[in-house]
Amino acid sequence: MDGPMLDLASIGSATEDFALRNQLGEGGFSVVYRVFSHFLCCKSELPDGQEIDVKRLSRNTGTGSKQFANEVQALPTLRHKNLVCLLGGLLEGEEKILIYEYAANGSLDNFLFGVGVKHMQLDWAARSNLINGIARGLLYLHEDSLLKIVHRDLKASNILLDNDMNPKISDFGNAKIFDTDQTQVDTLQIMGTRGYMAPEYLLGGTVWVESDVFSFGVLLLEIISGRRNFFSSEGGIDESLLNYVWRLWGENKALQAVDQILVGTSEENEILRSIHIGLLCVQEDASSRPKMSKVVAMLENSSLALPSIVNPAPPTWKSRNIPLGPQTSSTRSGISSEFGSST
Repeated sequence: MDGPMLDLASIGSATEDFALRNQLGEGGFSVVYRVFSHFLCCKSELPDGQEIDVKRLSRNTGTGSKQFANEVQALPTLRHKNLVCLLGGLLEGEEKILIYEYAANGSLDNFLFGVGVKHMQLDWAARSNLINGIARGLLYLHEDSLLKIVHRDLKASNILLDNDMNPKISDFGNAKIFDTDQTQVDTLQIMGTRGYMAPEYLLGGTVWVESDVFSFGVLLLEIISGRRNFFSSEGGIDESLLNYVWRLWGENKALQAVDQILVGTSEENEILRSIHIGLLCVQEDASSRPKMSKVVAMLENSSLALPSIVNPAPPTWKSRNIPLGPQTSSTRSGISSEFGSST
């Protein structure tokens, strides 16, 4: 780890012995505390007075150990404005603690699926900035970083927002790190969140960059619609967001899927173009999905022609008997409550 390795006594003092009042939230395998760096009164090299997130992973669990190892292996090599920054950590006995930059506005799901002032802040300019920033962060992971990384758990609750509402991809506990010449990996256990998983991964255990592209497409459609990937329709029936958008797209009524606060704005053509790109990303056939370099180009160059798409046929993937790892829901995941804003 490039950042400072802190001592347990200092972290315990800063969090007041991990007091409940200092918690930002609790997830399935960790608890996150908000403190100021000047309370880390030891050999800390952090800027004095900086707000930080202290993530304490579960003790005596294999999952916590794996998440710690993944994040420590991946994050110190990553430097991008759309990725969360790991500042330091601690590994002492059974204690596994990571120190992150503080996300002033919490996680995206607090804004996207909330009500009131926070949700109203998400006009099209803000949502377009979110979509483009997340896409650039994924492109960096897939093609431009020293390590080739597939995130495997991209979702609204794992997107943190800084003071200027810029998105930062977080939580690399389930990430897969590839060798430079690898294109895919077959896993022995499925990790992630239902609703965001690509069919070839959920049913067949195959991990490749196209798996993240699928998750990005789901997240893009959530950002545009303001709906979770599974939601209750007006008739009280649970419906998949993908099925809902595909149906409206086929009926040339895609704007009906758009969040009501965006309806009637002058950016409708831009919004329709973004929906088109989202549907390209969630195609059942992984080979038909664009790479993130193509996605970024399509998002940032409105004159670039988009490939045609057709409504999906029923999936043809054959399921392998692969055990599901610990699941986080799309409504409450570890990182969403962990890094949720306290304001």
